[in-house]
Amino acid sequence: MMKLAVITDSSAFLSENLLENENLFVLDIPVVIAGETYVEGKNLTASEFYEKMAAADELPKTSQPSIAELEETLTSLASKDYTHVLGLFLSSGISGFYQNIQYLKDEFDGLEIAFPDSKITSAPLGIMVENALTWAAEGQDFQEILTKIQRQIDGTSAFIMVDDLNHLVKGGRLSNGAAILGNLLSIKPILYFNDAGVIEVFEKIRTEKKATKRLLEVVEERTGTGSYQVIVIHGNAEEKAESLRQQLIEAGVADDISFATFGSVIGTHLGEGSVALAYIPLV
Repeated sequence: MMKLAVITDSSAFLSENLLENENLFVLDIPVVIAGETYVEGKNLTASEFYEKMAAADELPKTSQPSIAELEETLTSLASKDYTHVLGLFLSSGISGFYQNIQYLKDEFDGLEIAFPDSKITSAPLGIMVENALTWAAEGQDFQEILTKIQRQIDGTSAFIMVDDLNHLVKGGRLSNGAAILGNLLSIKPILYFNDAGVIEVFEKIRTEKKATKRLLEVVEERTGTGSYQVIVIHGNAEEKAESLRQQLIEAGVADDISFATFGSVIGTHLGEGSVALAYIPLV
């Protein structure tokens, strides 16, 4: 019998219900604000994070999840009756963690371990985690689960509208940042997670109203041909997010659109006031 453990990190958007699943293990990603270290969900809520970020002189710094913590988790799983481990972490395009952990796959004799590159974070990452746990509980085998997760990874993206590009440029997370620095003030660019899971500029647009309209069009185009779950994600910008959700429903893009928030890890890079439309194929 397969017994599957799923490991993710605190950049994933996970429901309270899911966090209670005994086969789920979450690695902390610490965030340092004004010299103090916090871990979201332990000593920092999302709203406190945005308050503290606004009050601090410099941008928060996030580090990678701890490889030592991952190794301890795997050691502990190997000593219990787990047979398989699926590690789904934030995109290799925004963190070096994915590259740095690959060697661990072969270090544990009793465990079959897979670390696919999610190429995403936040809500879609949380959905992949939840799906894997559900499929395992239904008795699907490891290979089948990996194939389905890969189909989701290949079909998932998020398009983002940020209020202030400085965060991304300062944080070094925007792959083609230099090209747009010249006219930061006059544009509302739409960013997206490209096929490699890197955040880059998708289109430069002059006003927020036009950018919002374009954001809706793009997601409509990209989800028109199949069945997708669409999620509105925001960084402390509930009104903007609710308005986007209403427009998606009116446009007939999807009836059931869930809401998620950008936590501190991605909030640090996108800044307050960002909204995103993410989509993930139903498989």
